[in-house]
Amino acid sequence: MNAPAHPIEQLHAELADLDWVTDEGRITRLSQDFSWFSPVLKRQLEGKRAAAVVRPRNEDEIRRLVSLCARLRVPITVRGSGTGNYGQAVPLQGGVVLDMSGYNAFLWVRGGTGRAQAGIRLGDFDKAAKPHGQELRCIPSTFRSATLGGLFGGGFGGVGSINYGPLAARGNILGVRAITIEEEPQFIELCGPEALLMHHMWGTNGLVLEVEVGLAPVHDWMENIVTFGSFDEALEFGDAVARAPGIVKKEVCLLAAPIPDYMKQLANYLPAGCHAVIVAAASSSEVPLLELVAQYQGTVTYRKTAEEIAASNRTLLEYTWNHTTLNALKVDKGITYLQSAFVAGQHVEQVKRMEKLLGGEVLMHTEFIRNMDGLLTCTALQLVKFTTEERLQEIMQIHRDNGVRINDPHVFIVEDGKAGGELSPAVLDIKRRFDPLNLLNPGKVRAWMDA
Repeated sequence: MNAPAHPIEQLHAELADLDWVTDEGRITRLSQDFSWFSPVLKRQLEGKRAAAVVRPRNEDEIRRLVSLCARLRVPITVRGSGTGNYGQAVPLQGGVVLDMSGYNAFLWVRGGTGRAQAGIRLGDFDKAAKPHGQELRCIPSTFRSATLGGLFGGGFGGVGSINYGPLAARGNILGVRAITIEEEPQFIELCGPEALLMHHMWGTNGLVLEVEVGLAPVHDWMENIVTFGSFDEALEFGDAVARAPGIVKKEVCLLAAPIPDYMKQLANYLPAGCHAVIVAAASSSEVPLLELVAQYQGTVTYRKTAEEIAASNRTLLEYTWNHTTLNALKVDKGITYLQSAFVAGQHVEQVKRMEKLLGGEVLMHTEFIRNMDGLLTCTALQLVKFTTEERLQEIMQIHRDNGVRINDPHVFIVEDGKAGGELSPAVLDIKRRFDPLNLLNPGKVRAWMDA
């Protein structure tokens, strides 16, 4: 009997003991992520699909799969839970989607650090770390389903970045264990800055198996919605809370009108036409927080203690970051979004300026964070009332012309989504070291296509 001729058939035959997804509908679904947030990416990535999906359960299965894919020259696209928004998990050249969600063991907590396999869900990591008095420093609003490897490979920041900055800030990522994509794969440990050379590269320059992170002490986080009739007072209140060093907080998010009107599940707490600030702060900081509420003429319309949040399993964190966009899209399919970064020390005035220039068409949603240097600023995930791709480009250019950095969420090439538009030589060196055959998520990095 002749051996299977097609590489995918050969993979199935030689690795029959692996957990292969065979249902065509599931293969299609697991070849997608949340890139449909962008009407541009939705058009460009339509129909892109893997030839096969596999869910490895241990390191040996990953090693055998990688080895055979390298021998057969089959592309590999690594996937966590597919909660990314830029088409990171969408295979452009078919091949195999490597679904890491089954490779999900929590490994350890030691002091203020923790380590787990890449496929662990972030919520499960926090549950395992909490008995040690620790939690993740930074989580996206998709923490219930998003994986640790997905956050590392495609994430920027999130809830907690008000204290610890972006994921790439020194001390947040301490190390990774990765495997080379070769016929004889190697397992290699990278530490500190070297590990970050694989960060936010969408799984294009390394297959990460384990991630070691800095952790934060657990607090009894309470959640509040504070509403305002004035945009300026809402913004200045959010900035004041973010700046207050004595208020222990985890999340400060401004949703300017009319965004609160889209949050239908919170309608009882959001008067029509209001501006709202979502704050997650330690219960010990409630009194000084309320002092600022009074100072800026706000009204607390929602208050839940940590115990009440745990009992209800409902958190305001799932209305922040890009969950804001998701909730709005449930109401208005004609919305898309931007990713903007304001200049520390100028951020309040820049936000006000952009609201005056584009308010009504671009709806202001800001997240207060620390930048890479530890300076307070805010980043924005504004909602945009989409008309044409040309107008979307004009809106982004207006931001740039006013000194606001845009990280374009409507592109699927890594360099195009970065403000500088180029990758460092060190990143390219890591690619050559870990993926010499260019099989990892090919088509997403211009430098390697040009090479």
